[in-house]
Parts: sequence; C-alpha cells; structure tokens
Amino acid sequence: MRASRLVSILLLLQTRGRMTASELADELEVSVRTVYRDMDALHAAGVPLCGDAGHRGGYQLFEGYRTRLTGLSKEEAGALFLSGIPGPAAELGLGSVLAAAQLRVRGALPPALREQADRIQARFHLDAPGWYAEVDQVPFLPAVADAVWNGRVLQLRYRRWREPTDVDRRLEPYGLVLKAGRWYVVAAPGPRVYRVDQILELHSVEEQFTVPGDFDLIGYWQVHQSEFHARLHSADAVVRLSPDGAARLTGAGARALDASGEVQPDGWTRAVLPIESLDHACREFLALGAEVEVLEPAALRERMATTARAIAALNAG
Repeated sequence: MRASRLVSILLLLQTRGRMTASELADELEVSVRTVYRDMDALHAAGVPLCGDAGHRGGYQLFEGYRTRLTGLSKEEAGALFLSGIPGPAAELGLGSVLAAAQLRVRGALPPALREQADRIQARFHLDAPGWYAEVDQVPFLPAVADAVWNGRVLQLRYRRWREPTDVDRRLEPYGLVLKAGRWYVVAAPGPRVYRVDQILELHSVEEQFTVPGDFDLIGYWQVHQSEFHARLHSADAVVRLSPDGAARLTGAGARALDASGEVQPDGWTRAVLPIESLDHACREFLALGAEVEVLEPAALRERMATTARAIAALNAG
C-alpha cells in the first residue's frame, strides 16, 4: 500500500507541479504526518524533490525528472481514459485503484497525448442505467468481486422470482457482468446467471475452485442474452399502427416493424410484432392509445377492448 502511495505522490507532483503537504494528504486520504514520512522516504530513495515552507511553499520535483510510459498512440490514450468508468469501479471497491492507475498513466504521457486524454474525459461521460430505473443496492458486490478474483466459493441466500423465493446456494463465481446498470454474477453449477442485488446473505468460505480453462465469459453472456430474448418473445401480434404509433416503437418492436411493416393506403402500417405475453402486450399497446389497432390474436384484441372500455367508464363525466 505504501509503495503505491509513494508512486502516486510522484505522479501527482509530476502532473500538477508544486503541491503542499495538506493538498497531498487530501488527495491521498492520509494524514499530513503520513505525507511528511513519505517525503522522507522519497528523499532517502534519491528522488530529486525539494520542499519550501511558508504560505506559497510546497513540494515539487526538480526540473527534468519524469517517469516514463511509452508506446501509446493518441487513440489508445483516449480510449484508456474513456474506459475508466468511476461508478462501477467504486461499486466494486476499486475507485481509488482506478484513480491511481489513471493518474499514473496520465503522468507518464507526453503533453500532446495527455491533452487528448483530458479532452476525451471532459467531453464523454458514460451513464448506463435508464432514466426511470431505480438504482440497485448491491452491498455484497465487493465481496462477490473478491471471490471471483481469488477463486473462492460463496455460500449465499438468494431471492428468486418463483416459489420458494428464498433459497440457499453454493456458488463458484466465474465472472461479473454489468448490464444496463445492473450487476450479474455468472457462477457454477451450470453455469447460471444470478442478480447480485438479489443476494440476501453471503458468506465466503475457504474452499477454492478453478474456472474451467475453456470458459469464455463474453461468449457465455452473448449466448445467454440471445436465449433470454428468445424466451422473452414467445408469440406474435398482428397490428396496425398510425405514423405516430410506428415512430414510438422501440427495441424489438421497432426492428420487427422495419422487417415486416407494410404501409397501407390510409397511411397506417400493418406489421407482425413479437410479444412476451397477453398481459405485457396489452400494457405496451395501451401506452400507444388510439395509434394502434390489434388485429390478432383475438384474445389480445378483446383484452385491449375490454380494458379501453373500463378506462372510458372510469373516466366518464
């Protein structure tokens, strides 16, 4: 830990110039006394730095002293800083590690590349969750991440959607995935996918495991996503959409409209759209109001009509 902090001090002084002991202490989240001890250690190691007392004093490196990191192109330097997503890193308990790594790279970049990286970081911000999605509470995420990294078995209590809802599981966590602001752990036996925010209790045991050599986390997740969407859309609905209704479709509905839509003489579009269930489809289509007409299946058409009549009666007068 101290060695990492000493490197961080060097890079801070290299990138920012003169800094006081108080400023360094605030940046590194340590005491001023600790900074003084670290400076003594750097002096003893032969690092050419000087310190001045007084209101305008502080520590600085002698001119010309730099650490070096070569071989990065402008695009690589920019991509490196764009990839540093502080929110997920903090959730994993790696916020300070990420900050130190970025500082280390930035301090070693030539001025032109440093300016490019700073500009990208100032212009682009990645915020994965949707506008109306509640933020998941994931208190066990750092412990799960630690078990993934160190190959330790997890014993946990997990809440699932079907009865019995609360179950005990022994898992061998192979990897973590962040999807649309939600964390998932892929774990054996299976392997299967579990939502980290649905873990109720968690215990790390001393038992170790080894991830199979042929396991590919990215490949597994892609297959899982494909199978999930195949299960999600288990039926089709034949509908007519006004131009406004067609424009409001998103996701799988919009893609199906592009593939199967036929514009009719009155300007409306007839299309076959995938649906998850009658209940879900009814809710989705009702959101379009009078911009959609359901033709098939008959059960969905009747459900729409019944619900619309109930809404009209409730709001009459």
